[in-house]
Amino acid sequence: MTSPRQLDDLLRTYIADFVARNRAAQALKKGLDKVGVGFSPSADHLTFRTGDVDRRAEEFLRLGYTFSERLEYEDWFAKVYRKLGYPALFIDQAYTGERGKTSIIPGWVARFSDRTLHHIAVRVEDIEVAMDRLQKAGVRFAGSIVGARGGPLRQVFTVPEEVEGAAFSVVELMKSTVKKSGT
Repeated sequence: MTSPRQLDDLLRTYIADFVARNRAAQALKKGLDKVGVGFSPSADHLTFRTGDVDRRAEEFLRLGYTFSERLEYEDWFAKVYRKLGYPALFIDQAYTGERGKTSIIPGWVARFSDRTLHHIAVRVEDIEVAMDRLQKAGVRFAGSIVGARGGPLRQVFTVPEEVEGAAFSVVELMKSTVKKSGT
């Protein structure tokens, strides 16, 4: 039997590792720490990349997460896992065979492993204000906000943090009006 503390400790470790290696996350954490919130409560979802979603999910299934849905893209897919009171987990994998050949996920996993986070999505009340303040703190964004104002989802990603010249991690700012069960 696992305890909630085991899950809390595990997620705290993954998030702390991510923040230590991502300057945008450090800027967010600094601001959130000033008002006593901290980084973790603002995390909407955590994203891992892997070569085997089902194997990677085992760690979290043992700690009470359950499968929620599957998201499909051109050359990769994600399975989403949820546990009430915790950020959702997105676990991404390239399709096997010809369909997944163009995916960047296998190369990323080979370089960084599937034991570290690719990105953390942070839920914000006002995405423009959050972007503006982070830009003033030196954070750069990879593009414009995607999604219509007032729509179900608006999001923007930071420029990737690089490790030895390779794109490693990003922070996603998101504003969502969609409520998911289990979150």
